[in-house]
Amino acid sequence: MCTAKEAQIDLIQIMIYVGKQPLTASDFYKILYTAEKIDLDPAALTKVKESHEFLKSFSKDKLIYGINTGFGPMAQYKITEDHQLELQYNLIRSHCTGAGNRLSDIHVKSAMICRLSSLMQGFSGIHFEVVLLLKDLINNEVYPQIFEHGGVGASGDLVQLAHLALNLIGEGEVTYKGELRPTEDVYKELGLKPITVHLREALALINGTSVMTGIGMVNLLHAKQVINWSLLSSNMIIEMVESYSDHFSEQLNSVKPHIGQRLIAHAMNVAMGDSKLIRKREEYLFDGKQYENVEVFKDKVQEYYSIRCIPQILGPVYDTILYTQTVLENEVNSVNDNPIVDKANNNIFHGGNFHGDYVALEMDKLKIAITKLTMLAERQLNFLMNEKLNGKLPPFVNLGTLGLNLGMQAAQFTATSTTAENQMLSNPMYIHSIPNNNDNQDIVSMGTNAALITAKVMENAYQVLAIELLSAAQAVDALKFDGKLSGASQNIYDQVRLIVPRFEDDTILYKKLEKVKFHLQNNNPALIA
Repeated sequence: MCTAKEAQIDLIQIMIYVGKQPLTASDFYKILYTAEKIDLDPAALTKVKESHEFLKSFSKDKLIYGINTGFGPMAQYKITEDHQLELQYNLIRSHCTGAGNRLSDIHVKSAMICRLSSLMQGFSGIHFEVVLLLKDLINNEVYPQIFEHGGVGASGDLVQLAHLALNLIGEGEVTYKGELRPTEDVYKELGLKPITVHLREALALINGTSVMTGIGMVNLLHAKQVINWSLLSSNMIIEMVESYSDHFSEQLNSVKPHIGQRLIAHAMNVAMGDSKLIRKREEYLFDGKQYENVEVFKDKVQEYYSIRCIPQILGPVYDTILYTQTVLENEVNSVNDNPIVDKANNNIFHGGNFHGDYVALEMDKLKIAITKLTMLAERQLNFLMNEKLNGKLPPFVNLGTLGLNLGMQAAQFTATSTTAENQMLSNPMYIHSIPNNNDNQDIVSMGTNAALITAKVMENAYQVLAIELLSAAQAVDALKFDGKLSGASQNIYDQVRLIVPRFEDDTILYKKLEKVKFHLQNNNPALIA
């Protein structure tokens, strides 16, 4: 039993202090999925306060964008001192024009963490009460109502972040304990106070890439799970066909220097190291005498590409995930509003750090990579379904009466159509810039759209993998390989069977598949990521 002092020390150790050091994908996982609480690093908070004081003194008798000027193409209009605070409130309210579905709570929470991290860099000139309230909202799981559509990702996520800013000034609606309620009511219940606009709080809040980055970070965390489930389902099929081991051997894959390919192959070797089904080529095919009088071999000399080329297919997917993580972590820990209030250099710098091209491009690359992973799963599923291809399973891994029962036949339709949707969604948003804002924003990133589409691709990937894994479990039963699989594959088989027991008679599958999908979304077997 630890003492109160020891418990306090433990709390300090596990608390994530925003601003103390760069936030990582691992930090996001802890905050988003394990309810880890956050606090503000005192040194960083001091920097935020100093930045605000510097802006107050520096901006006197100077023309500073967004403080005593209009916004965007109306920056040519001077704003008198008696209207400067009204200008900030006008900016927030006028930009609350979002449309479409509400962002999920997990996406909103991730975006709030991103915005807090950017503001805690101490280059925005905001009053410190902004970051304090953001911290409290995150820790109390109060989520602003933010909509999918509105931002073009150029001055950042202007519209989406305006909805966040609206809640910070105590207006609009928030989700609290699963219920959409007026912000004012929730604040009263929790004893929270809205922020007061001092100088440029509105502009600093809505100018930034935090929504696209927040959604992107959730996509990244799911991508790490998806590739692990894909790898495990691939391994199960490799074992079921009693494949030769050389296609995932260290020797074969070491002659190509790609990091992802080598890591995938290594993970496959580790996972299937205790399999009773994997064969060594030299023990079966390199003894020429036993094949002297054979003209047509019964066993396949080499497997289909969807089985034999896993390291070469999932390798670049993994490389893409790794680089996406680098880009997103850089963006999370960046100053991405405009202008930049730089106390150290005694200046204010105007530019375009709010532009979302880095995130937009990575989201497009990630969704292409995950779509290819989905295509691999669909082809492997087709191999399981087609007895003419696999040569050892009943059609559609049907464990019932052929002709009378249909097995997983109709589930394949769902996997195929879902994969096709992913292929269509993989068209890039990054290059679909449309000038707007009186041509002030003449080239934009569409980063938020890219991140949202990637989220849909990710969800679709889980659906296809759920169908593949349930089909693989049926195939294991058809072959009576339960107990012969590697420990890793046996574990996955057991997990699926806890959710959906073996079935021979036709059954309504959609709820069962939804349960498998939910299991995949909420568990990471973590072979490689």
